[in-house]
Parts: sequence; C-alpha cells; structure tokens
Amino acid sequence: MFKEALFGKTLEELQNICQAMGLPKFTARQITDWLYKKPVFSINEMSNLSKKARELLDKNYCFGTTKAVEVKESIDGTKKYLFPVLKGNYFIETAMIPEKNRNTVCISSQAGCKMNCLFCMTGKQGFQGNLTAGEILNQLRSLPEWEKISNIVYMGMGEPMDNLTEVLKSINILTSDWGFAMSPHRITVSSSGILPPLIHFLDESLASLAISLHSPFSEERAGLMPIEKTYPIEKVIEEIKKRDFHGQRRVSFEYIVFHNLNDSPKHVKGIAQLLKGLKCRMNLIRFHAIPGTKLNGTDEKALQTFKDQLNETGVFTTVRASRGQDIEAACGLLSTMKQK
Repeated sequence: MFKEALFGKTLEELQNICQAMGLPKFTARQITDWLYKKPVFSINEMSNLSKKARELLDKNYCFGTTKAVEVKESIDGTKKYLFPVLKGNYFIETAMIPEKNRNTVCISSQAGCKMNCLFCMTGKQGFQGNLTAGEILNQLRSLPEWEKISNIVYMGMGEPMDNLTEVLKSINILTSDWGFAMSPHRITVSSSGILPPLIHFLDESLASLAISLHSPFSEERAGLMPIEKTYPIEKVIEEIKKRDFHGQRRVSFEYIVFHNLNDSPKHVKGIAQLLKGLKCRMNLIRFHAIPGTKLNGTDEKALQTFKDQLNETGVFTTVRASRGQDIEAACGLLSTMKQK
C-alpha cells in the first residue's frame, strides 16, 4: 500500500495538511526544513515536531524519497543513477556530472518520451508516464552528493514542457526560501519547442531555457524532430524574442552536429539568420550513435570548423564536453528500455 508522499509538496500544501490534522500552522515550515534542507529520510527523524504530530503524519503519509536501485560511474567521474518511479512500475535515469567549479545533476521529467526524435534513445522506448514534482526532485535529494549540487538541468528523459505543471512545481520548491533556496539562474530547462506550455514557462519561471535546434531549416529539422511539423522553430524563436534575456536568465540552443547533414556553411548562414538579434549561446554536441539510425557524427576537425564559423557570424558557440559516454549517460543515451 502506497502512502501519499510529503516530499514534493509545497509549503501551502503542507499548511493545508497540518490544518486538516489540527496541527499548528508553523509545523508546515518545520516539515519543509526536514524535507528540503536536512539530511534525513523519515518522518520519525523530524525531531522538533511533537510526538503526536509525527504519529499523525506517519499514519497518513510517508517521507517520500526513494533511493536509487543502481549506480554506474564513468571513468570521467560522471555517475548515472537508476530510480524507480510511478509506484515502482517504471524507471528513470539521472546523471550527476562533477566539474572543477560546479556539480550538475541532469534530471528527468518523464519516464520515456513522446517526442520520438530520431537521434535520442529515450524516445525509442516510448512513453510510460509523467513524473510528479516529488519524483523529479527525488533525483536531487536522494543523491549521496545532493548537498554539493550547484546546478540543475532538466535535460534527462522526457520533454519538460509536456509535464509543465509538475516541472513548474518542482522549480518552485527548488527556488523558494522554504525549499532548496537555489537561484533560478542555476536551473536550465530544455525543450524541443512545444509552444503553448513553452510560452507559459517563459512567463511563469525565471529559470533559463535551452531549445533543441539541430537544424535551422524546417523540412530538415522535421526529419530529425517530428515536433517541427506542429510547432516550427521559427515560431518558437519568434516567441522567445518577445522576452528579455539580457539579465542573468539565459537562452541557449542545443545542436547535435551530424556528418554531411547539418554541418555545412549553408547551415552556419541559416543559424545566423534564424538567431539574428537574439542574445543567446549555441552548444554544439557530439552525436553518440544509437541503434536503429543511420546518422553519423561529424569528425572533430569539421566540428571545430563549424564552431569557429558560427562564432565569426556573432553567434556565441561552444562545444559541449561529452561526459559519461562509457556508461551511456551522455546526451541522447538515457534509456530504461532494458528494465522490466
């Protein structure tokens, strides 16, 4: 029998729970401290709550965090965690990427994905379900390194805009003073460009945005990303240009570079034209081969040339380091298709 989880609830939701149980309103603030700030994992460990309060809570609720059932570590220090979700019926993968000056966790927002992008393993396993805010945040809180994490990217399994209500709730908990108290500028949410929820995200959140681009040309992009047929990239960028990205909030574009497909001077010109007037960053990504596709990554020399040509047009461009490839934790490789 699954008890409802306290973890993943907002301060307001916890205040309503306390009120319904006849507990003082301030108890909700005490609970958020235990959920989001202290290294405990059970209601019984909430030592500043009265015994009565703990008994009432324990009768109806569980703490709500879930430990990883598997962890793999790459030779570069990247770790990939496997978490059960959706009442234990499915799994998701989470990557923790340590760097010299920061530690980033790449979290999933769905089990599987509906987008079916040609280059992504997650989409090939189909869609199993949306994660709750608690299941999203558990990927941070249940890491052994959770108190050392400085940055969060919603770039794991799934399309965050397809589960926007729970994604926004999780960001609220991450950034609130009663929650994890993180700066929204240390949080980046990735999207393939689902316009109605993307517009809502831009209006409701201060977190940074990363758009999967992969081609500046609509027909070519549609061959890689079916979402282009419904929400063309030109319309997506038109909406982004209406917002102010000149402060700490940033917009970036993700671009996997494929050999003889999207790495030509014509593409450089197309990207420069598409992004003209927008202060942004372009992240070039090496393609990591997956089964069932004939796509090939461009060679290193062509990749660097492509980067240099983009920078010459004024589009600030870098090449993202490939991390965790040996444990299938790099971009596009997350999948739990093998898990029962």
